[in-house]
Amino acid sequence: MDLLALADFNLVARHGGFGKASRATGRPKATLSRRVAELESGLDLRLFERGARNLKLTEEGRALFERTGRLLAELDETTSAIASGGHTPKGKLRISAPVLFSQSAMGKIAAEFALKYPEVRLEVTTEDRPVDMIEEGYDLVIRVNPDPDESLIGRAFLRDRLVVVASPALPRPTKDVAAPGVVRGAGERQRWRVMTPSEPSAISIEPVLGLASLIMVRDAVRIGVGAARLPISLVAHDLADGRLVNWGDIDGPEIALWALYPSRRLLSARVSAFLDFLKQSFPNGTPDELAAYINR
Repeated sequence: MDLLALADFNLVARHGGFGKASRATGRPKATLSRRVAELESGLDLRLFERGARNLKLTEEGRALFERTGRLLAELDETTSAIASGGHTPKGKLRISAPVLFSQSAMGKIAAEFALKYPEVRLEVTTEDRPVDMIEEGYDLVIRVNPDPDESLIGRAFLRDRLVVVASPALPRPTKDVAAPGVVRGAGERQRWRVMTPSEPSAISIEPVLGLASLIMVRDAVRIGVGAARLPISLVAHDLADGRLVNWGDIDGPEIALWALYPSRRLLSARVSAFLDFLKQSFPNGTPDELAAYINR
């Protein structure tokens, strides 16, 4: 198989068209078209459906793109590593991170990493959706309790837990009375099961505010408008200072933040450096470490 033709096919697939790939890379559009046609002829397969205005991968084309994209990226990283001595992280590092972690900690992490590795151009996007690492060109993603994915591997580097918090001025509700609540998004009346020092119990909540982010939820709870479920790392400082009180830990699975990447083989120096940096920033991966980092 012609490796150059395969590389050009991946360029076109990644950018979604011959013209876009040509503009992004500076390679002639006619050359890209010819290389892809030669690859299709050699494989005796149609890799793209060519419409009047758009280009779409066939089922066979998508399978080839998914399986060869990582291999070509690893090959490129290997040659770059050899050329640079193999140990100096450099080049672009694209990361996708969840909204709350980005708002509370990622700015500091990114800045400190950039100071330590000035030859790495770090780009961080913030979103909670499960991005497609290969198609969207990410080197690493950070996700909360991710679903199993055979194409990705990684490690949990932080753990957190949810607690119900409120202003000290807000009375804790009795069994038959609902407390005003601040929730993320829209919500109807609900019951939150919590663990207390004595025994498990349930708190009835009547939402009075629906807000888009947990940072907003925390700020509203500080004002005293209602109770909320929040990560302990986000409110540990408020609890220590007495601005908020803890009504109990949510009875449920813990929150784990994972750093995920496509392959362990030939892991780039950039990704390895960032994974090591996360480990150095949170050596034990506890909620207390994250809380201290946020409020440092």
